[in-house]
Amino acid sequence: MDLTGIVVLIVVVVLLLTLARMSIRIVRQYEQGVLFRLGRVIGVRLPGLRFIIPVIDKLPLVSLRIVTMPIQSQGIITQDNVSVDISAVAYYRVVDAVKSVVAIENVAAAINQIAQTTLRKVVGRHSLDQTLSETERINTDIREILDALTLEWGVQVTLVELKDIQLPDSMKRAMARQAEAEREKRAKIIAAQGEAISAAALGEASDTMMAHPLALQLRNLQSLVEIGVDRNTTVVFPAPLMSTIAELAAFLARETQAAQTAQTAASASATPIKAA
Repeated sequence: MDLTGIVVLIVVVVLLLTLARMSIRIVRQYEQGVLFRLGRVIGVRLPGLRFIIPVIDKLPLVSLRIVTMPIQSQGIITQDNVSVDISAVAYYRVVDAVKSVVAIENVAAAINQIAQTTLRKVVGRHSLDQTLSETERINTDIREILDALTLEWGVQVTLVELKDIQLPDSMKRAMARQAEAEREKRAKIIAAQGEAISAAALGEASDTMMAHPLALQLRNLQSLVEIGVDRNTTVVFPAPLMSTIAELAAFLARETQAAQTAQTAASASATPIKAA
């Protein structure tokens, strides 16, 4: 074989290896390939070793894994005219490889833009308090709106979460004052309820002591025992003044009545002697 034949053989081998390399494609487990033949969609190629016709066929690969897409912070005015900066994160995955290639040019860029506009639109329909307390409902609303738009692109949005809500400093101070006032209100209500319960309990205790006078004396003795624990040399103890006065008045009344009775009896016994 002359030199020209060797060169031709080498060129043919190189061309065959190049065509073989161009005709062999490997589709990984988390991918699907969309086969185009002369610009027309032929079908979907599943994971594995796949062969295509060089130059005539093209096999772009589409990942089916869930993609995490951060939604950059958006300056949003809520329904009650409060300016907030909100950032979020969205999770989506391709469910139809053909639509994701044919229906739209760049899936990730399109979802990013539509997610930003949807975030502004949904949050703008809520007040600040609703935005802070009803994040689950807002997340669901955003996901449903995105799903309705992206299903035509062969993409499903699986989850949307508000990640960070930045408030103006003046609003933070106002909310702090509101929270402090709310705590003071609850403290006063709890104290008033405690006073009402204490007053009711004291009323029941006083009724019991009025019905059983010895109960008051026992309570006084218990108080003396509690005071005696401290070993004080001087004990100032409140005596039941009103009951003592009442008992003293009753005693004086009984003594006066007894003296009058004795005087009347003496006068009655002295009258017959004078008559005799």
